[in-house]
Amino acid sequence: MTVLDSHAQEGEPDVLLTGSGVSMPTVDDIGAGRGPSWLDGWLSGNVGDIVAWYRHIHAHPELSRQEFQTTQLLATMLASAGLQPIIGPTGTGLICDVGTGDRCVALRADIDALPLQEATGLPFASRVDGVAHSCGHDAHTTILLAAGLALASAPELPGRVRLIFQPAEEVMPGGALDMIEAGALKGVERIFGLHCDPRVEVGRVGTRVGAITSATDLLELRLTSPGGHTSRPHLTADLVHALGTVITGLPALLSRRVDPRSGTVLVWGAVHAGEAPNAVPEEGVLRGTLRTGDHEVWADLEPLVAGLVQSLVTPLGVGYELHHRRGVPPVVNDSESTAILRAGIESALGGDALAGTKQSSGGEDFGWYLENIPGSFARLGVWPGEGVMRDLHQPTFQLDERALLTGARVMVHTALTALAA
Repeated sequence: MTVLDSHAQEGEPDVLLTGSGVSMPTVDDIGAGRGPSWLDGWLSGNVGDIVAWYRHIHAHPELSRQEFQTTQLLATMLASAGLQPIIGPTGTGLICDVGTGDRCVALRADIDALPLQEATGLPFASRVDGVAHSCGHDAHTTILLAAGLALASAPELPGRVRLIFQPAEEVMPGGALDMIEAGALKGVERIFGLHCDPRVEVGRVGTRVGAITSATDLLELRLTSPGGHTSRPHLTADLVHALGTVITGLPALLSRRVDPRSGTVLVWGAVHAGEAPNAVPEEGVLRGTLRTGDHEVWADLEPLVAGLVQSLVTPLGVGYELHHRRGVPPVVNDSESTAILRAGIESALGGDALAGTKQSSGGEDFGWYLENIPGSFARLGVWPGEGVMRDLHQPTFQLDERALLTGARVMVHTALTALAA
């Protein structure tokens, strides 16, 4: 099955392919024997390839909207199974239907990497300086590819399954909007997705009805002042003082203007102003993230923040320019889709695989799909069950490769359950 042209370059460890084919360690299939027979057979015959695909994608990460090689690899693999992938209009990301019929459900994976330097020491670590798959998108991509090819091997399907390989999840505006505009949801009844969770043991999957992630906006506030000497602050507008007022004042005011049950939090991540200790600077900038777990609160935040900033800086005499960049809505799982997803998890892995999960304050642009159609998003366990839980978005993030098989099984069973509903 492998169609990778990825022999190690000179001086690099040959961890993906050997001259005689795929060379991979054994990876246990936790759900083996749960059927259907065509799925068991396909996974058993392709487990080495699945690991090879994952390690190849991991070693060759691409940043958001630059995922050209990853997209071409996916298109080649899907076409080799007789499918007809459609690459996105920007040359990154693709959609591909498996099966026939009027009814259609979608499965989604994100394919982009992060601007981080990997520090895992793995033999198949990133070969791209300053870029790494430290959020598990390489696993998501591999899982959906395996699920799609397994579904393509089925004697028949009760409808169509649309595979959505989405670019640019890690940036704003995210690639979900690009895929929706390109027609990825046309004719789709429901959509499902998974995300790696290093706090959940491999073989288990966390689900939740309602919001599972939070809305995430970016704030940038630029202040201006005539500048001056620190010995004469009364003759100018003290820009650094104004920045400090906003840094402490805006979060405090928000806490009194927004329902505390909404999980709304503003955290500053960067502040820049001046160089000399005895000079009042002319310009300064403040940047941070504004998050909320409540969809209705999110809709009202932009005008609220604008009014609060104005009330804080106007008495201080500085000029200001506020950029409020709306990010992603919360991912809100509906009850019916979540029941389907839970049934798929139980069918794929057994009842012990079902786990609950808390709402995260992180953002995820899967929420844009759920603004259009119902669906559900789950957390896939990738922790081996012992040792350190290596968190997402960290240079040391690693996962248990058994999760590739459990994820593929869950995706297949969820799609079949949804089409049978």
